[in-house]
Amino acid sequence: MAELHPPIAPYDTGKLNVGDGNHVYWETCGNPDGKPALVVHGGPGSGCTARVRRYFDPERYRVVLFDQRGCGRSTPHAADPATDLQHNTTEQLIADMEQLREHLGVERWLLYGGSWGSTLILAYAERHPHRVSEIVISGVTTTRRSEIDWLYRGVGRFFPEQWERFRAGVPGVGRDGDIVGAYARLMEHPDPQVRAKAAADWCAWEDTVVSLEPNGTPSPYGGRPPAARLALVRIASHYFSHGAWLEEGALLRDAGRLAGIPGVLVHGRLDLSSPLDTAWELARGWPGAQLVVVGDAGHLGSDATRDRVLDALDRFA
Repeated sequence: MAELHPPIAPYDTGKLNVGDGNHVYWETCGNPDGKPALVVHGGPGSGCTARVRRYFDPERYRVVLFDQRGCGRSTPHAADPATDLQHNTTEQLIADMEQLREHLGVERWLLYGGSWGSTLILAYAERHPHRVSEIVISGVTTTRRSEIDWLYRGVGRFFPEQWERFRAGVPGVGRDGDIVGAYARLMEHPDPQVRAKAAADWCAWEDTVVSLEPNGTPSPYGGRPPAARLALVRIASHYFSHGAWLEEGALLRDAGRLAGIPGVLVHGRLDLSSPLDTAWELARGWPGAQLVVVGDAGHLGSDATRDRVLDALDRFA
């Protein structure tokens, strides 16, 4: 079993003014002269964590982490109902990544992330393939509306009682109604108790979906601090109710644009949140991508998932 690299602290941090009143937190770690790599966190709305720094050899990588608009240490924070999300879209996050690259003087960088981070990585790389050296993804998603519908409706066939509770959190929405859109509207409600209950109900469902994973952790969504939970649910429901502003299937359709970029896709066979077929489709459409299926892992990964990611990042260093 591979070990994570030792803990490291950033050697530089800042907040980048990306416009629309938003300031995006960023940090750089490792070797200032090393290979540039950007960590693209999930959620959307989770923020980056210190642990992910340890996936990179600090002697060989210049690791860049950032908190996407509205979450983590970026400001204004989406937990504040006064924070307007109209300027928080996939297109604007892509532009933020490019602005950050230019600000840090990076020519090309490796991209690493998973879950929502996978979608944002693919959207950025298909737009700016000449700025990407390699890609490593742990948990492939493309945020198609069909994937969103599976996560918030279809997978309910495995958890019918818990799904009924999730649906009951948005009274008046039928079994075939727009549950995600209804939660997004609740997260804009003026009553803080309404917003808090909607966030708790959403996170309870997310926790349920990953509850069967053999290597998961208890309450990975609901166990977050209140402000982080509010920002996560508000931003995630905002993105998912709009299909992430992506044409349905566009990221898979345009995967050929990634030709020439080496990629490693690590995906758990037991992932109920994001079933394996999306990763399979992406690997088929992306010349040069290697799909690694981890038999004991779900969406939250496993020791074997970590080993495969570490192997890929060490190889690309």
